[in-house]
Amino acid sequence: MKQLYSLLAGALFLCSSAFGSDEAPDVMVKRVTDEVLTIVRADKDIQAGNSKKAIELVEAKVLPHFNFTRMTALAVGKDWNKATPEQKKQLAKEFETLLVRTYSNALTAYKSQTVVYKPLKMQPGDTDVLVRTEIRQPGQQAVQLDYGVEKQDNGWKVYDVVVAGISLVTNYRENFAAEVRAGGIDGLIASISAKNKQIATAHADKK
Repeated sequence: MKQLYSLLAGALFLCSSAFGSDEAPDVMVKRVTDEVLTIVRADKDIQAGNSKKAIELVEAKVLPHFNFTRMTALAVGKDWNKATPEQKKQLAKEFETLLVRTYSNALTAYKSQTVVYKPLKMQPGDTDVLVRTEIRQPGQQAVQLDYGVEKQDNGWKVYDVVVAGISLVTNYRENFAAEVRAGGIDGLIASISAKNKQIATAHADKK
């Protein structure tokens, strides 16, 4: 489930800057999810486990459409206010790297999932909404996959992903809080950085 979780979170936000913020979030979800899954299905390198190519895809197409600062603040929780501006910048960058590597790994594991899109509950003027989808795969129970998105000047951006009622960002909170208690904000930064290096090494060993 973790791979599926990450795949669709990353896949959702493959879109071009040519599309403005007037596009409804549910319309955007369907368009970009279908587009990215089509790309993955056709790319033999990604299917074969080419993590470098998957990372490049995520960095080029997904990163611009995430609000990593808000995601990191939600994941760190109350300890976010203890961080200096420079520490916040470092935390957001390391958390971004962690999620990018997780998403790219999931792209190489994509098989035959399909996506069902739920009706959007949105009122005129809403700038923070939940886009709901369901992931189905033959022989397995469907998984509810929802996206917290907010409207900014340059379009809708994701700040959370919720799988079967469990928030991606808050799921990190307990572990992050323990790291802060043990080593402060710098200790948390070092811990995430070490995890990123570990994942990078694992990817390199697969080449």
